[in-house]
Amino acid sequence: MRISPVDLLIIVAYLAGVTLFGAMLRRGQQTVRDYFLGGRTTPWWALACSIVATETSTLTIIGTPAIAYAGNLGFLQLVLGYVLARIILCVVLVPQYFQGEFYTAYQLLEKRFGRHMKRAASAVFLATRALAEGVRISAIGKVFSVAFGFGDRASIAAITAMTIFYTFEGGMRAVIWTDVMQFALYILGSITAFFVLLHKIPGGWTTVTHAAAAAGGKFNMFDFGFSLTQSYTFWSGLIGGTFLTMASHGVDQTIVQRLLAARSERESKIALISSGFIVLVQFALFLVIGVMLFVFAQHYTLPIPEGDPDRIFPSFIVHYMPVGVVGIVLASIFAVAMSNASGSLNSLASSTVMDFGGHHEGDAKGGTSEENQEGSFGSPLSRPSLRMTSKHGTTLRRSRLITLLWGLVLGFLGLVRWGGVLVAGLTIASITYGGLLGVFLLGTWNKRANQTGALVGLTVGIATMVVVNRLTPLAFTWYVLAGTIVTFTVGSVASAFANSGRRGALS
Repeated sequence: MRISPVDLLIIVAYLAGVTLFGAMLRRGQQTVRDYFLGGRTTPWWALACSIVATETSTLTIIGTPAIAYAGNLGFLQLVLGYVLARIILCVVLVPQYFQGEFYTAYQLLEKRFGRHMKRAASAVFLATRALAEGVRISAIGKVFSVAFGFGDRASIAAITAMTIFYTFEGGMRAVIWTDVMQFALYILGSITAFFVLLHKIPGGWTTVTHAAAAAGGKFNMFDFGFSLTQSYTFWSGLIGGTFLTMASHGVDQTIVQRLLAARSERESKIALISSGFIVLVQFALFLVIGVMLFVFAQHYTLPIPEGDPDRIFPSFIVHYMPVGVVGIVLASIFAVAMSNASGSLNSLASSTVMDFGGHHEGDAKGGTSEENQEGSFGSPLSRPSLRMTSKHGTTLRRSRLITLLWGLVLGFLGLVRWGGVLVAGLTIASITYGGLLGVFLLGTWNKRANQTGALVGLTVGIATMVVVNRLTPLAFTWYVLAGTIVTFTVGSVASAFANSGRRGALS
């Protein structure tokens, strides 16, 4: 045991408390709408906190300081795109999601292209989210091993089990409100770490600024040079970060599900935009902590277990923070892990049930076809899956079972060794995000696009990015833009050929 009994008690009390709190939110839950959208009663400020907590993972909290420890504040250039993308999404995609009773992002594609496109996009999301969440869960093992001295597997099993329990019971309402609690805790923990570092470094902030400058500009943020192989430049951050966030917040079910849980389109937009500015501030905080850790290491011995930079921040917490504070900060890191896992579990379950469980408009209206799906995203989606109240209980039970199964999958993937966790997580998502975003933009901007072309575009776009990742030095920050362009272009060309072939067959 490497932490005090007091800190251990704080961690155990928090983990038990948040688990029971989430499970208690099962009350009043009667329909799939309650389970997957929280009854659409959540205020915008809670959704904003939930969005931030969802995109902030354990790998963010331990990986971002590690980036600044080894480099500078250049990562913040990527966050500028995070803010810009949210504004674009409020104009392009968010209004589309409130034209009907949607439960997943991919039901919108069904309105435009048909059932096969919906299921193909959903399958891509399921694979991407499962792998990316596996990376996130693996990061918690690094924190546990530093704090407690035992292996990753026990810690991953413990966190996963508690998260499955309250997500299984409380559904989306539990996910959102535990997110709010966990957001407040990890921000408090990070601010506490900042001031503890500032207090322990001789000379305080003056020493930090001088040592950072002497080390080659640790506080440097902007690099205006244009490069396709350098991950963090102003242009890759602004352009690449914008496309990355348009995908992660516009077509990834994990975030879209929160937007759909808003009381109205207006509150959904307010939550999305306000979350962008919160993210900008918190990433700046994490990066500055990384620079301070670099300066701190010049005055104190800061062990780096296994030479892994991702373990630097946890090592500082365990060895140098006061008793009691250690428990609070570690609890905040574990809180983020649970927040991410719970959100992913609920979104994976909702996409599985709603996109693959027979809940589609075609059954209610006599089938869908490319002919009646072409054009715009179309009229609002009706609620065929929710019209018959006798089906509520069965679908709700199936939803909980699917949540449990996905929890087991994520726990298994968390045992995989992924290397540098932050970049690994972003890279996995970036490979497929371009294909998904390209299909949504194809449906929005190309009136002649059809399901055949969209499917071809999605397949070619993702395959291209796999090859790019394997065989080229292109920085991951450009992946989503490249994948979007390939998907949109190939989808448009394939649609034109499909339309030409159809007209030829009819003539």
